[in-house]
This record gives sequence, structure tokens and C-alpha cells, in this order.
Amino acid sequence: VGPDAISAAADQVTDELKDDIRFSFDRVRTFAEHQRASIQDFEAELSPGLWAGQRLIPVTSAGCYVPGGRYAHVASAIMSITTAKVAGVENVIACSAPSQEHGGIHPAILYAMNLCGADHILALGGVQGIAAMAFGLFTDRHANILVGPGNRFVAEAKRMLFGRVGIDLFAGPTEILLIADEDADPEIVAFDLVGQAEHGPDSPAWLVTTSKRLADDVMARMDGLISALPEMQAAAASDAWRDYGEVVLCDTDEEAVGVSDDYAPEHLEVQTANLDWYAARLKNYGSLFVGEETTVAFGDKCSGTNHILPTKGAGHYTGGLSVHKFIKVVTTQRMTRDANRDVA
Repeated sequence: VGPDAISAAADQVTDELKDDIRFSFDRVRTFAEHQRASIQDFEAELSPGLWAGQRLIPVTSAGCYVPGGRYAHVASAIMSITTAKVAGVENVIACSAPSQEHGGIHPAILYAMNLCGADHILALGGVQGIAAMAFGLFTDRHANILVGPGNRFVAEAKRMLFGRVGIDLFAGPTEILLIADEDADPEIVAFDLVGQAEHGPDSPAWLVTTSKRLADDVMARMDGLISALPEMQAAAASDAWRDYGEVVLCDTDEEAVGVSDDYAPEHLEVQTANLDWYAARLKNYGSLFVGEETTVAFGDKCSGTNHILPTKGAGHYTGGLSVHKFIKVVTTQRMTRDANRDVA
């Protein structure tokens, strides 16, 4: 995609949407800058004359996949490209599928890609987009790591290429687990569950609660909220809630923590009276949303944290996309002659 097409796309994006994209970009970039500042090079003398240390070296080239099929995933462009550039990646290749409606990449996605600093942009989606970035087609710069969400075919292409290139994580359908007690608002709980179930027919929505009254109240509201959605989203949410929805009733807060840590959900919301207690004890999740004001929709779009997160239990061993994924932590060592002899 050349500069003329990028300029033309910007002309098609409303000023209001540009402001929204900038709002998200500023927060994601600031959060990524704080992440980068939290890690540093160091060297320490482990014994007389023997120094060991670490260096943080960004990968040379990253491929960022941005879904552009059913919906224009503007936020995915911001989450991946911005984070890579803050990490120090010198060459970022971004790709997204062209649409029949626009004759190319959705204008808002293209505007966001350019704003966030993409060095190369390909109007290419699906498996072929992943392959083009991995093998350096059209850019002569093959990606060292591939990141970004996509459908099952994109996920499988990344899995098959893992080893030849790095990947951010193995991703499945989006998930939400919500921990709530008797003080939670059942209407808000139900809304947040539906808000993730509508993503697709295989998107799990789990409620873990210590209150049977809340459990019954939330379940009673779900069908009505789902039926009020637009037809396509209602069909997806209905299937997801029927086949993958769960309500788990626990005796104690400790049991609720244990259930949640076992599931290791992608998005974990806590709406309880003792928020700090839960936040300090929960260990396995992609991103944590503390309190009823902190809905997943904010984290997925514009609060600053990254929305490319582990699913299907991957939260047991990894977090989501961050500047760390684009940086190699390598070790160094040096010795004096005397230290060389001591070690020998």
C-alpha cells in the first residue's frame, strides 16, 4: 500500500474517529513505554573478576496481522504496531485483508496502521498474509515474529510457522470469566458476559459466584439481553451461551479464586466487595479488570493495556502481547585472567 492510498484513506476517516483512534493510540503507547522502562540492561560482578549481565535487543522485523473481515479491527492495529515500535523494532510489516466495499484495507485500519508507525503495509489477509510477512514477500524483509489476532486459519498458519519465526501466543476464541458476589449488580454482570459471548458461537462466558441469588438473577437475564442484540450477534451469543456458558457456585472466596485460576481466562473481571483481596491472590489470566466500572470493552479498545491475550488455558504460562515479546533478553559475560583461572 503506497502513500497515495494511505492519504486517500485518511480523507475518508471522520475527525471524530481520528480523535478516537488517537485517544486509544496515546494510552497504548504510554502503557507500552512504562513496560519498556520496567526492564533494563545490567551487569553484575558475581565473583572477583567475573561479570555477567543481560542485554535487551529488539527483534529486527515484526509482522502485525490486523483482522479486517467481518469487522474493522482498528484496535488490533494499535495494540500490535504501537507496542512493536515502542519496543524498538526497526521494521514493522502490517497486513490486513482488503474489503470489497472499500477496494482495499478499511480506511480506519489503514489510518491507524500509518499513525502507529508501520513501515510496510500489505493489503493481504488470511493465511496468505501470514505467509507474506513470514517469508518477506513484497517487502524483502521477513518477520522475526508474527503477532495479532485472527480466525482459526490465521491461528493455524502461525502455529505451523512457529520455530521458523516467533509468535505472540496460541490464540483461540475470546473468553470472559467474571467473579461476583452478592454485592454485584446482576444487570452489569449479565451485560459483560453477553458483551463477550457475542464475539462468536464458540466464545466461553463463565460466571463464578459465591451467591446463588446472583447466579439465578444473572441467568434469568441472559436470554433477554441476547435476543435484544442485532441478528448476527444474537445468533453467536445464543450459541456461545448455550454451548460454552457456565455458572459456577462456590462456597468461599478461596474456592472462587481456585476455580478461576484453574480456568486461566483471557479476560477476568472481579465485581466483589473485597476487590483488593481478589486482585492480590488471582494468578492465572490474560488481563484483570477490577471493579464494575472496568469493563473488558475498555481494555480491548482504549484504556492502554493490550488486548492480544492468551486463551484456552495459556494464561497458566504466558501473559498477553507486550513490549517484552518483541525484545530478546540475551546474556553476556567477561572475565579477568585471574578469574579465568579461578573458574577453570
